[in-house]
Amino acid sequence: MIEKRQFYINGAWVNPASQRDCDVIDPSTEEVCAVISLGDQADTDAAVAAAKAAFPGWATTAPEVRAGYVRGILAQFEKRADEMAAAISLEMGAPIDMALSDQAACLPWHLKNFLTAFEHMEWVRPLGPHAPNDRIAMEPIGVVGLITPWNWPMNQVTLKVIPAMLAGCTCVLKPSEESPLSSLLFAEFCHDAGVPAGVFNLVNGDGPGVGSQLSAHPDVEMISFTGSTRAGRAISATAAQTLKRVTLELGGKGANLIFADADAKAVERGVRHMMNNSGQSCNAPSRMLVERAVYDQAVEKAAELASAIKVGPASEPGRHIGPVVNKRQWDQIQGYIQKGISEGARLVAGGLGLPEGLNKGFYVRPTVFADVTPGMTIEREEIFGPVLSIIPFDTEEEAVRIANDTPYGLTNYVQSQDGARRNRLARALRSGMVEMNGKSRGAGSPFGGIKASGRAREGGHWGIEEFLEAKAISGWDSAQDIAAE
Repeated sequence: MIEKRQFYINGAWVNPASQRDCDVIDPSTEEVCAVISLGDQADTDAAVAAAKAAFPGWATTAPEVRAGYVRGILAQFEKRADEMAAAISLEMGAPIDMALSDQAACLPWHLKNFLTAFEHMEWVRPLGPHAPNDRIAMEPIGVVGLITPWNWPMNQVTLKVIPAMLAGCTCVLKPSEESPLSSLLFAEFCHDAGVPAGVFNLVNGDGPGVGSQLSAHPDVEMISFTGSTRAGRAISATAAQTLKRVTLELGGKGANLIFADADAKAVERGVRHMMNNSGQSCNAPSRMLVERAVYDQAVEKAAELASAIKVGPASEPGRHIGPVVNKRQWDQIQGYIQKGISEGARLVAGGLGLPEGLNKGFYVRPTVFADVTPGMTIEREEIFGPVLSIIPFDTEEEAVRIANDTPYGLTNYVQSQDGARRNRLARALRSGMVEMNGKSRGAGSPFGGIKASGRAREGGHWGIEEFLEAKAISGWDSAQDIAAE
């Protein structure tokens, strides 16, 4: 069994102020696979103090030097990518092949995109030709607290730590206690890359403990949080007492609008995207809205596809989905499936209980409901499991109305060969992102939502600028700019 009780503070691995062991459970077996410690106020204070002490020097470090350390982190990952994938697979149940190709691969993808965006950052910008002696200086906000989830652990760590460091901020990371092993390995990457002491710190803990302590800490200037909408509200309320900046990337209930003229792969894309990562993605297309003319065929196809999806242990190679993260999540998903049945939705694939042949582990049957109506619990609430709801519509206007009638606003999807319709829908759908005809967003595109999905914008130059303050300066001697060229 793995024992990782130490925290990474001020460039060194240190023992917790008081030992509070926390078991990490392998969701494939329900057995303890690791033991970590949960931090307390003394650990949080030590990490914040280290970050605060390191901030002046890091903030004034030349941008190209900061970028060099980030490239060093990438070099460490490339040496140990298999270890990172194994850690993610063990702690949260991503099948090992998927953990390597998708989960761990988030680190180099985002890191390289940030470095590309970083090359084009203007740290001191002219206000405009009307004010030739005015400048806008973009400066790091200070010490930042970063709170990340368990479902895509390295995706979120990279989307927060890397832009914070590039911006010149120092940080304290609190990863989810459900999936801490990958973040502890990331801390090793930072250490071995020579990142200066205090620039990156890690304290394990839970939300009510270290999470709340970071949110309330007077020396933390900003909190960046990814997780549930409920937790996001609590963090915002706590952070308001010290007037710190808060950026939130929260839940979703994405609508996937499939029109009669959609391509032949549209339903398959929607089902596979929904079931990927065992449905544990905030941007999952969990509501499939299908035009009435092709509704019956779509339901039949979705049921067939979901029934064919294999479920198995995360340690096994191959194309299958693994377990959900823990018993609490499993129980919650079962409750939603029962709600769907009780409220009259038509179960066409999957259902309650463990998949056939599995009697241990937090496995969920890939489940599809048809004839779901607006207002049903499974249509309104984020399930965070492999459960798809299919809803018919008759007109474009009806589809937009159903899609937008949700507290959330993260990602919506459109499937149609009509370019004019796609463009209309892209503007009409109320969400931070719209993906059409299976085209992924481009490198450096911002990830984030609106409404109860939070309003963070992570990735590319938007992700870096979230950690910057704009300072307005008048009376700038522009002659010195010419002299410096």
